[in-house]
Amino acid sequence: MKITLNRVNENFHFELKNDRGHLVNVDARPEFGGNDMGPSPMELVLMGVAGCSGIDMISILKKQRQQITSFKAEVEGERAQVGEAKPFKDIHVVFYLEGDIIPEKAARAAQLSFEKYCSVSKTLEPTATIHYKVVLNGEEL
Repeated sequence: MKITLNRVNENFHFELKNDRGHLVNVDARPEFGGNDMGPSPMELVLMGVAGCSGIDMISILKKQRQQITSFKAEVEGERAQVGEAKPFKDIHVVFYLEGDIIPEKAARAAQLSFEKYCSVSKTLEPTATIHYKVVLNGEEL
């Protein structure tokens, strides 16, 4: 796995590309000297949690022949001052699923993602606690 970074402007706008040619723009907010031309690196980390666990959950539920008509997630991160850095200390994830899905299977898919499969979450585990919940067809499980 390899990522290349190219500086786009005189501030903090970067274009990142993976070895398959997919592009992502990264920038800082204006209050930090950027131009807000893309998500911040820390926002990308939260996006990674959502994407990784989303792939896991959908894969698990598809194998169980559950009918997913809608899948969404919201991820929020709380940071703590550690020296000069501010790593995430708590990450809260809420999954919103709709469809003909057995509630226990949806809950188990989330549990398996965070406890076993999601490499992004496992990478963050030593420094951040990840809390999650599942809302299925409007009902919190």
